[in-house]
Amino acid sequence: MQHGKYRFIAGFLVVPLALYALFVIWPFIQSIYYSFTDWTGLSPDFKMVGFKNYTRMFDDGTFWKSLQHSVLFVLLLPIVTLGLALFFSFMLNVGGRHRKGAAVAGVRGSSFYKIVYFFPQVLSIAIVALLFQFAYNPRSGAFSSALKGLGISWQPDWLGDPNLALWCVMVVLVWSTTGFFVVLFSAGMASIPKDFYEAALLDGASRVTTFFRITLPLLWDTVQSGWVYMGILALGAESFAVVQIMTVGPGGPADSTTVLPLYVYQKAFRDGQAAYATTIGVALLIVTLAFAAVVMRLGRRERLEF
Repeated sequence: MQHGKYRFIAGFLVVPLALYALFVIWPFIQSIYYSFTDWTGLSPDFKMVGFKNYTRMFDDGTFWKSLQHSVLFVLLLPIVTLGLALFFSFMLNVGGRHRKGAAVAGVRGSSFYKIVYFFPQVLSIAIVALLFQFAYNPRSGAFSSALKGLGISWQPDWLGDPNLALWCVMVVLVWSTTGFFVVLFSAGMASIPKDFYEAALLDGASRVTTFFRITLPLLWDTVQSGWVYMGILALGAESFAVVQIMTVGPGGPADSTTVLPLYVYQKAFRDGQAAYATTIGVALLIVTLAFAAVVMRLGRRERLEF
C-alpha cells in the first residue's frame, strides 16, 4: 500500500520537476558554463577561457560599486519596507479606538485604507518609475515644488546628485512595495484571535507590548517569507527597472546608482560581452542565495500555533 502511494505521488511530481529543471535549473547551468567562455552573445562561435572572466570581475571597480549598491538595497529595503508595512497593518487592525463590546478594533475605514495602500501594486513598475522621474524633476517636479511652497530655498538635483540619486531610487522601491505587505500582514493579523489581545490588555499591556509579544511572534513566518521575497525583489527586476528608467546614464551619475542586474544588462546587450555578463550573473546568484540562507537561518524559531 505504501509502495503504491509513493508511486502515485511520484507520478504527479515528475512533470512539474521536469519543467522546473528545464526552465530554471538548466539556464543556471548554462550561465555558469558560458561564464568560462569568451562568448559575445552575437556569434555562435566561442572558446573556453577558464577563470579569465572571474579574474576580470574581481578587478572591475564598477562591479564592486554595483555590488555595494545591491548589498545596500538588500539590507535596507526589507527593513524599511517591512517595518512600515507592519506598523501600518497593525494600526489598521488593532490601532483603532476602543468601541463598545470590543477591547481591540481597527481604525474606521480600514478597508478603504488597504485599497489605497495596495494601489501602487496595480501600476506597472515602469509607470511608477516614470511618474517619480517627473516628480524628481529639479525645476517643475512635485518634490521641488513642495520645497518651494514651504519656503525652503534648498533645491537639490534629485537624480543628478551622486549623493542623493541612490536614496531617491530607494524611496521609489519602498513606495511601490509597502502596500503589498500591508495587505499581506493585515490578512495575517485578522486571523489572530482577539482573545489574545483582550487578555493582554486586561493585564495592563500597552499596544507596543501586544505588538512585540503577540502580533509579531504569531506573524513571524509571514514576515520571514516577506523578508526573503523583498530581498529577491531588491536584487532583481524591481531595482533594475527603476534604475534603468529613472537615472542618468542609466546607472549614473558616476555609477552612483548602478546595481548588479543593470550591470549584467549593460554588459550583455550594450557592450556585447555576454560571457562576462553571465559571470556577473553568477555573482548575483551567489549573493541572492546567501541572503536567503542567512535570513532563513537567523529567522529560525519555534513555530507558534493558535
